[in-house]
Amino acid sequence: MKGSSGKSRAGAVRKAKNKQVGSGGQGRQALEGKGPTPKAEDRAWHPAGKKKAAQERYAATGGGKRVAGQGSGQRAGAPRGASGAARRAKTGDESEIVTGRNSVVEALRARIPATTLYVAARVEMDDRVREAMKVATGRGIPILEVMRPELDRLAGEGGVHQGLALKVPPYEYSHPIELLDEVLARDETPLFVALDGITDPRNLGAILRSTGAFGGQGVIVPQRRSVGVNAAAWKTSAGAAARVPVAMAPNLTQTLKALKERGVFVLGLDGGGDVSLPGLSWADRPIVIVVGSEGKGLSRLVAETCDAIVSIPISASTESLNAGIAASVTLYEISKLRADG
Repeated sequence: MKGSSGKSRAGAVRKAKNKQVGSGGQGRQALEGKGPTPKAEDRAWHPAGKKKAAQERYAATGGGKRVAGQGSGQRAGAPRGASGAARRAKTGDESEIVTGRNSVVEALRARIPATTLYVAARVEMDDRVREAMKVATGRGIPILEVMRPELDRLAGEGGVHQGLALKVPPYEYSHPIELLDEVLARDETPLFVALDGITDPRNLGAILRSTGAFGGQGVIVPQRRSVGVNAAAWKTSAGAAARVPVAMAPNLTQTLKALKERGVFVLGLDGGGDVSLPGLSWADRPIVIVVGSEGKGLSRLVAETCDAIVSIPISASTESLNAGIAASVTLYEISKLRADG
């Protein structure tokens, strides 16, 4: 539109756009779609896909039998040249000292492999002191009479020894792959429990006890940020730590992957799991059960490594089960299914 001056007002004229006729066919490739939805077992991230992949691994390893070239020489999952990486490095004397009359007696009753019983000079004798000395004598454990200042030093700052102390040597750990080889050599179906982020030794002791009771052959603990076999774990296990081996994994995720390559199914425990424990279809296969910490559960990398996440049905009034109880229930169910099968 022109004003009184006859000139066009700036911005009043729209520029014509070049339009293409018959542009409906453009972007046809984007409209064609991506074909039919893949089946559940063909999706690697789907539980059915994980189950299919696990079954294929199991078949490829001859039903969980030893793979040629493995079981000797370089261990799967272990760093090259790290033949002793699965055991805690010993620097000096790593022995533990159990102090207090009740604790010492309980440790001796649990048959902790003690090396020395320390008794204070002129200690007041009671039933606990007599029992400790009797058990130590029967098991051939040396008994040393020491002055109280020496017991104070052994107990450490704040330690209460009540005139008794017991020296416990550091635990000798197995390697997970060597443990698997030993089980296969006995022609047994592997059943292990792996701990992910559990730091309470009482949980480890309880899991050792359940593993031994329900036919498991070993427990696997990570080298870092995890509980180890100490005096408290020994006592809680009620002697099971002397029968059930504990293996140490330099890296839990890599160890689980190495076990999977050998045909072992990795089952994680979590309340929100996609597979229900009752009637577990994989009970007759080689299995490692992974138990997470009570606070955080399974770590992300470990959960992604699992072939399936298994849940234990519980009543609505109970929020969750602690690690020891969850492992015990799962081990019982698997042992029952194996016996029925």
